[in-house]
Amino acid sequence: MYLILVLGAEYTMKNITIKDVAKIAGVSISTVSNALNNVDVLTLETKKHILNVVKDLNYTPNLKGKHLKASKTNMIGFFTTSVNGPYFHELVEAMSKECERHGYVLNIFVSNTKEMILNNIFGGPIDGAIIFVYDFINEAEVITLENNNLNAVFIDREISSKNIGSIIFDSYTYGYEATSYLINQGHKRIAFIEGYKNNYDSEQRKKGYKEALADNKINFNSQYIIKGNFEEEVSFENVKTFVRENKIEVPEAFFAGNDLSAIGCIRALESEGYVVPEDVSVIGFDDIEISQYHQPSITTVKTPITEQGILAVQHLIKLINNEEVGKICKIPGEIISRESTAQY
Repeated sequence: MYLILVLGAEYTMKNITIKDVAKIAGVSISTVSNALNNVDVLTLETKKHILNVVKDLNYTPNLKGKHLKASKTNMIGFFTTSVNGPYFHELVEAMSKECERHGYVLNIFVSNTKEMILNNIFGGPIDGAIIFVYDFINEAEVITLENNNLNAVFIDREISSKNIGSIIFDSYTYGYEATSYLINQGHKRIAFIEGYKNNYDSEQRKKGYKEALADNKINFNSQYIIKGNFEEEVSFENVKTFVRENKIEVPEAFFAGNDLSAIGCIRALESEGYVVPEDVSVIGFDDIEISQYHQPSITTVKTPITEQGILAVQHLIKLINNEEVGKICKIPGEIISRESTAQY
């Protein structure tokens, strides 16, 4: 590994090619190609060795020639690390129907392996990509997308260029509004249940939460940040532990990063003897279908998930057809008042 790193330092001075990778890895160009395209003809050791060299050299494939030769597939790829939960069910349904309406097929790629996702984005039989993979794609890889004119729409970050756009929720503004809603009800001790680490929506909602506290001269308490991962059970376990450890000063309200976390939060509070909203208020985010039927029904920020899916497909197809350049579209939300919050 030390030898690879030293040799890799020399190659950072020029554009890395597949020939360079093959030379340093001590294999043929075709073997490197097989490893990058996940062709099942290599031993695990050989494939791992080649991918380590690729990583050390920060090599990304040059797709210009490949895309010039490739014919249109009428296929759009959706790349994500998960499709669990109501949000993804509604999003995928909306994207699939919109693709069909325009004569395209939606191909869904789900993986927690960065190399697998990148190989399919850069080399898969698709005309464009809709991407929701948190921090799997770094700045260098975004530049590769741009340089190779690969059309992409991100729904997990703000980015725009000639061939790349974003369709995102205005999570900062409505994180601020949700927190302000609780403050206006008289709550001052407000906890925030955050989502995945480095997730755009979670970070923006937390930023809005902190700004609303500051603007209302309420001190931010880092101990009031609870990990929820946008999952009901994670929220349930962590809120339950948090409440048991802070019984003397339980927050007056909880702002959950999504509705599943809000449901887990309410379950945890009730298991510890608290009544929502008489003792503690809870507000969620997304307005998934179950929110209105839950007992108590959940006050939340309505985010138009179906609209996000439709707009992502529409924008991507326009990029594919050179009808517009990449743009950032922030979709507004709306606070829906229900039973899980009350005046303090």
